[in-house]
Amino acid sequence: MEKIILYYKFVPLADPESVMHWQRQLCERHELKGRIIISKQGINGTIGGNIESLKAYKKQMNLHPSFKSIPYKWSDGKADDFPRLSIRVRDELVTFMAPNDIKVTTKGVVGGGKHIKPSALHDLVAKKGSDVVFVDGRNEYEAKIGKFKNAVVPNTRTTRDFINELNTSKMQSLKNKTLVTYCTGGIRCEILTALMKDKGFKDVYQIDGGIVKYGEKYKDDGLWEGKLYVFDKRMTVSFSDKAKDIGKCSLCGQKTSNFINCGDVSCNDLILACLDCAKKSRFCKTHNVIISDNLV
Repeated sequence: MEKIILYYKFVPLADPESVMHWQRQLCERHELKGRIIISKQGINGTIGGNIESLKAYKKQMNLHPSFKSIPYKWSDGKADDFPRLSIRVRDELVTFMAPNDIKVTTKGVVGGGKHIKPSALHDLVAKKGSDVVFVDGRNEYEAKIGKFKNAVVPNTRTTRDFINELNTSKMQSLKNKTLVTYCTGGIRCEILTALMKDKGFKDVYQIDGGIVKYGEKYKDDGLWEGKLYVFDKRMTVSFSDKAKDIGKCSLCGQKTSNFINCGDVSCNDLILACLDCAKKSRFCKTHNVIISDNLV
């Protein structure tokens, strides 16, 4: 049986290049595929393969002095959900284009939002009611198929857009609210909440373990609605068979969670298209044109 694991850890790394070579040897030895990002800020990985191989990978990670006790999130999937093994060294663990604004120690990101467990989140909402506002920490298109109920979805195409987005009137109007940020596995919120606190947002939380950990506990019986976008061949995952389609097809308006690549190769957008429309047409939402019809 195969699985996929998702993990990250913010920790100072003096020599990311040597960690990269070690990770490549480790993953190739256990025939794992996926993506691993390494920087002076730490490590972030999503890899798939045989369960025993993943357990062996975790064992070796726990022997490394910088990577002990990383919490791993397991999900259904396999190595072939990734085209290859990709391991890269970057300036930032998450590309917010703010490498000099974030400080990382052995305890993690300095000055970030308070971590809150899924069960404590429900208690917070019950206590404060409408004073609690969910803020999506992902790209806008990810929220089209799944989000927390009544969440504020920033106008962001990429993570680097958050720097400007935090200065908009929409976000500035939330400064006196209790804000709960969320993202897929939690890593983007580590940086986002630190940037928010630096810009004067005072009462800021981040869901511990992100949407994945929340979904593991509450499935589709809590405050989450829809499906989860993921950055591999699966594209979307559901927490239960009760997961709803909340997205709308760009052509016919039918409810769907099916993403396809834009028909215009120069556009590079992901667009929502129900299965019927995806079979019949290639279209570009950005340029609002149907490129061709009846491509069955």
